[in-house]
Amino acid sequence: MPKAFLMLNDKKIIVVLPAYNAAATLERTLTEIDRCVVDEVLIVDDASTDATVSVARDLGLEPIVHDSNRGYGGNQKTCYAAALDRGADVVVMVHPDYQYSPRLVVPMAGMIAYGEYDFVLGSRILSQNAVRGGMPRYKYAANRLLTLFENLVVRYKLSEYHTGLRAFSRELLNAIDLDFNSDDFVFDNQMIVQALEAGARIGELSCPTRYNSDASSINFRRSVRYGVGVVRTSLQYRWNRMGVKHYRYLQPNHSFRDQKGRPADAAMTASRSGSS
Repeated sequence: MPKAFLMLNDKKIIVVLPAYNAAATLERTLTEIDRCVVDEVLIVDDASTDATVSVARDLGLEPIVHDSNRGYGGNQKTCYAAALDRGADVVVMVHPDYQYSPRLVVPMAGMIAYGEYDFVLGSRILSQNAVRGGMPRYKYAANRLLTLFENLVVRYKLSEYHTGLRAFSRELLNAIDLDFNSDDFVFDNQMIVQALEAGARIGELSCPTRYNSDASSINFRRSVRYGVGVVRTSLQYRWNRMGVKHYRYLQPNHSFRDQKGRPADAAMTASRSGSS
């Protein structure tokens, strides 16, 4: 694979692709990732039953392959651990089913590389019309209702919490403990509340909606289970903040920002200077 020759603020950018049966869309996804800026692309195959692994190898990737299916969340755990092991400063997660635009990797990475945010979400709701882009109406309605509930309970305003296009700083990934998260789809929501608990600055970028026959999607029963998990996660975050009950996954390894949004080490230095 070609190596990046342009850097964003001297940061190493790694794209991770959590793959399951993505043989039909992997090449299209990879083609639209700007390798002039992205240093490395990692793909983790979650025991696909199609030709995902062989297609990845034909495209010049060296896939990490799970012996058995670990679930969407379990796949991401491997993705982020591998990216950090390879020295990533910024990690961008893109679904290889081509539902989200890989062309947004560079602007999202830049929002983190230049220090504006710690966590960036590609929002389908900020785009022109999610339903016109192919999002099923029942999914759009569920997205809006769940997001409204989450904003009210979590007390943080996002246009949506359910996107599969995300970018993270190395510092944030080191601050939160993913081992205690679910291996299912609610993993995504748990990461958001973990980031909030650690003091992360979260930004959003408009992302066009693309639903096609090759895009992965969960059935109605699993969608309901996901919705219940989202409600539970929001309530757990609120109870944790109130001190009513504490949850292990919501205890960060360390807080890397204080309430004013300053890096924890800088805030500590300022505190010591003020007391001297």
